[in-house]
Amino acid sequence: MSDPRFEQFLARAIGLNAASIGPSAIERAVAARSKACKLDDIQAYWELLQNSEEETQELIEAVIVPETWFFRDPQAFAALTRLVTRGPLQADASRPIRLLSLPCSSGEEPYTMAMALLDAGLTAAQFRIDAVDLSARSLALARQGIYGRNSFRGQNLAFRDRYFDATDDGYRLRDTVRGLVQFSQGNIVAPDFYADPASYDFVFCRNLLIYFDAATQKHVVGVIRRLLAPHGVAFVGHSEAGLMGSNGFTSAKIPMAFAFHKESVRPGPAKARPAPPPAEPRPRRAPPPSPTPRPIPPAFPRREEKREPAPPNLEELRLLADRGQLQEAARGCETLIRRDGATPDALALLGLISDASNDLGAAERYYRKALYLDPANTEALGHLALLLKKQGDHSGAKLLDERLRRLDKWRAQ
Repeated sequence: MSDPRFEQFLARAIGLNAASIGPSAIERAVAARSKACKLDDIQAYWELLQNSEEETQELIEAVIVPETWFFRDPQAFAALTRLVTRGPLQADASRPIRLLSLPCSSGEEPYTMAMALLDAGLTAAQFRIDAVDLSARSLALARQGIYGRNSFRGQNLAFRDRYFDATDDGYRLRDTVRGLVQFSQGNIVAPDFYADPASYDFVFCRNLLIYFDAATQKHVVGVIRRLLAPHGVAFVGHSEAGLMGSNGFTSAKIPMAFAFHKESVRPGPAKARPAPPPAEPRPRRAPPPSPTPRPIPPAFPRREEKREPAPPNLEELRLLADRGQLQEAARGCETLIRRDGATPDALALLGLISDASNDLGAAERYYRKALYLDPANTEALGHLALLLKKQGDHSGAKLLDERLRRLDKWRAQ
């Protein structure tokens, strides 16, 4: 049975909600660290933890299990490149665009941001990327820039040939990309975290809020609000869209990007137009003679044709889910399935909606149904793996990760 003191300790230290990863995960981490410190007595380890910042960091490292890869949820990066190439946030030679990756884990996300912007035609001088994480170990891996096959998933791996060199240890990111990201260690729940507003144009804070309790979630959303520029955009995970909407953020209305503005962008007041000059009076003409009235046939009431509402579209339903309108999106998916039959994409979307609604049992069933119809559906595979990890089924998640790797290797051939 887990000791609640350690759960409370981690909640104070990093805002961790033990239910999000399961008490057994904390129990295993405490047991591993006690053994590493050669302490058989749990009380002795507890006392050590109270007096050692170094051991506190080691326990945090043991609890945190980063799960990330390059171009994870690619719709967010596609949205980023659209926003910086056109629209109010497009790149300006007078001021570089500022971006933040939080948490950045082992670097896959901020490096993806850099590669996406380079592919969109931006130069290194047109943007600056900051990346922050709590884990010193993850930051060391990020600065090293060497990645194994698990960091490369999905069908399109052409970026690996453009920006990486193959080595005996894996793939090494080229210096032209590594130099575009500045890494630092930080704790977002700490009172002094980025004390001054940084005015970032884009903040990626994906799949972090789900690990906090309600009070910490609200605090962290407030930090994101403070860090964003007035017209900035925050990207979050699919399970966090509803949380952003309930805390004053507005959807950017980009399907499956889960992008939000911190305030509604309202158009300015319309400029008053000058009144036209008065028209000159014209001489009146005599009215023409009235025609002889003809008898009007009796009118028969027309039958009103009942128009059926337009059938839902999968992309429109994705947009509804992105806005946090989960019930409407779910009903639309069910209508779509009744009309066209179950498809892997519709089932995977229902899984995402259930996941975001915290109905994990339904989410798992929908993901598995999607995989029954399409065993190579990477969206369902990836999200089901994350869901199983969240539920503590690490062996099941490992099997799915191995399927993803085999699938990516087969597609790369």
